[in-house]
Amino acid sequence: MASFIPEEKIAEIKDACNIVDVVGETVLLKKAGKNYLGLCPFHAEKTPSFTVSPDKQMFYCFGCGEGGNVFSFLMKQQGTSFPETVKLLAERTGVALPEQRQTPEQKRRLSEREAILDLNNLTVGLYQKTLQRDPRGQAARDYLSKRGFRPEVIDAYRIGFAPVGWDNLTRYFERRGVPLDVAYKAGLVAPRRQGQGYYDRFRERIIFPISNHRGKVIAFGGRVLDDALPKYLNSPETEVYRKSHSLYGLDIAQAHCRAAELVYIVEGYFDVIALHQNGIRNVVGTLGTALTNHHVRMLRGYIGQSGRAILVFDSDEAGIKAAHRSIDIFAREFVDARILVLPPGHDPDTFMTKFGPEAFIEKAQKTKGIMPFLIDAAIERHGTSMEGRIKTLGDVAEPMAAFDDPVARSVYIKYLSERVDIDETAILERIRQVASTAASGSPEGRLVRMAPPASTMSKNGSAGSPIERQLVAMMLQFQDILPEVRKFNIVALIEDPMLRAIGQDVLAGEDSAVQAKDRPENEEHDTLRRLKAQLSLREEVWDYRGCLNFIHHFVATRNRQEATPLYEQIKQAEKDHDEERSLQLLKEKQKHLDRLRAYQKKLDS
Repeated sequence: MASFIPEEKIAEIKDACNIVDVVGETVLLKKAGKNYLGLCPFHAEKTPSFTVSPDKQMFYCFGCGEGGNVFSFLMKQQGTSFPETVKLLAERTGVALPEQRQTPEQKRRLSEREAILDLNNLTVGLYQKTLQRDPRGQAARDYLSKRGFRPEVIDAYRIGFAPVGWDNLTRYFERRGVPLDVAYKAGLVAPRRQGQGYYDRFRERIIFPISNHRGKVIAFGGRVLDDALPKYLNSPETEVYRKSHSLYGLDIAQAHCRAAELVYIVEGYFDVIALHQNGIRNVVGTLGTALTNHHVRMLRGYIGQSGRAILVFDSDEAGIKAAHRSIDIFAREFVDARILVLPPGHDPDTFMTKFGPEAFIEKAQKTKGIMPFLIDAAIERHGTSMEGRIKTLGDVAEPMAAFDDPVARSVYIKYLSERVDIDETAILERIRQVASTAASGSPEGRLVRMAPPASTMSKNGSAGSPIERQLVAMMLQFQDILPEVRKFNIVALIEDPMLRAIGQDVLAGEDSAVQAKDRPENEEHDTLRRLKAQLSLREEVWDYRGCLNFIHHFVATRNRQEATPLYEQIKQAEKDHDEERSLQLLKEKQKHLDRLRAYQKKLDS
C-alpha cells in the first residue's frame, strides 16, 4: 500500500520551509529584483539562469528547464523519494508526521538509511572517546600532537581512534543490541573469510568521520600510525555514501567557501586539517577518487559564478596528472580552476609548519589557470626544439579542445602560439581535429557534451499556444484576477490539456507539484511540474486592468480561431449545394455568435 501523508501536513511543512534557505545551502544565490539567481545545480552553465522565488516558493532554471518547489528540488538534488523528502523537511522544520503506511521497499530504504546514520553517529562517539580518554588511544594522541594538531581542531572534525583488535566494534554493537547486518551495510564491519560472523573494518587507525553538507556522518576514513599498508582505508559505498558525491570537510568549509567565493581542493584528511588550523577554512579534500562532475558542480554552488577553485598538489607530476584528468570537468562546468604546486618534499601540513599561512596564501594568489599550467609544464618537459614544440602541441591539444567557450579557447591558443612559436591557425586546426574525433565517439574521445534542456512539452509535442501560456502565467502570477477567470469560465477555453490542468489547479487553490498521496514519478507529471514553475517565474508585470484587457483579447482570439474553420465549412457546403449541411453549420454559427455575445456582455459588465 502506498504511503499516505495528509495534505495538511504537506502544506504545513511547505509553509514552514523557505525555499531560498533550502536551496541556498548548496547554491550561492544573489538577490535579483524580487527573486534570487544562481548557477543551476542540475546542469553546467556559465551565466546564472537558475531562479528561486521566495514569493512563489518555487524554482526554475531557464537553461535546462528543471523546476518545481522545495520538495522537487531536494528530490532531484539528493535522489530521494517523495516520502523520504517529506520526512527530511519535517525533521528540519519540526513538523510531526503521523505513522505512514508504506510499501515494504519504502520501509526498507527509509529504515536502512536511518539505521546507518544512527549507527555512524554512535560509532563516532565511541572512536572519539577512545582517542580522548582510553589508554589504548595514547599512541594516537601522541601522533596527532607530534604533527601539531590542536585539540579544538581535532574536536571540530570529530577525529577518533579505532584500537587494535578484530572485534572491539562488533562486541560494542552486540552489547547494545545493534544487528551486525546493519553494521555491515554501514561498512563498519566485514564478513569473516572463514566461518560465520563479522570483524571490525577499522583497526589501529586514526578515524576521520566523513559528513554530508548537513553534518550527518555518512562514512569513515582511517589512517595507520606507521608505514603499514594500506596507509588509508575508507568505508565502502553504502545507501548513504557515494564517493563521487562526497568531499571531506564540506560541512565545515561550505560557509567559508561561500563567503570567500573560493575553495581549496586538497588530497588528504591531514591536508584539510592543516589548512583549517592555520586559518584557511574554505578547504575540502577528495576521498581517494578523482574529481567528478558532481563534485565540481557541488562546489560551484558554493563559490558562485565568479568563484575560483584552487587544486593543491605536492609535486609537479601530481599536478600535471590531475590537471589532465579534471580539465574537461572544470571547463564543462565553467569553473575557474587553478593549480598550486608546493615545493618539492612539501605537503600542505609541512609547508604550513615551515613557511606559515601567509606564504601559502601568497603562493595561491600567483597560481596559474589549468591550461597555462599544462602549457608551461609541457614546454618545460619537452623543451623548445622543433620536436619539443610539436610534442607540446600534442600534449595540450586535447585539454584545450575541452573549452566550448570560444573566447577562452582563443586566449589559450594565442598564449600557446606565443610560447612555442606555432601559427595560431595551425593550432586551431589541430584542436578542431581532436574535438571532431572526440565528438565522433572514437575510443580516444573523452569530451563530454551537455545534455539537451529538459522539455516542457507534453507527450504530443504541444505545450499550448503562446496566448494560452500567457493566460496561465497571468493566473499563476496575479491571483487577484482569479475571480474574473472563474466567473467567465475562461479555463474551459484552454485547449492544451496540461495548461488546462494547471489552470484548474490554480482555481481550486491546489499545488499540482505536490499531492497528498504518493505522486506518480512519470514523464507527464515531471513535465507538468516544470511547466508550472516556468510559467510562475516568467518575468511579467501585471495589473488588474491589464489582466482584464488580456482576458478580452484571449476570448476574442479564441472565438476567431473557432469561427474560421466553421466559416470555411459553410462556404464549402454552399459550393457543394448541400443544403442540409449548410443549415446545420449555420445553426452552429449562430450558437457560436450567441456564446461570443454572452462572453462579451459579461466582460463589458
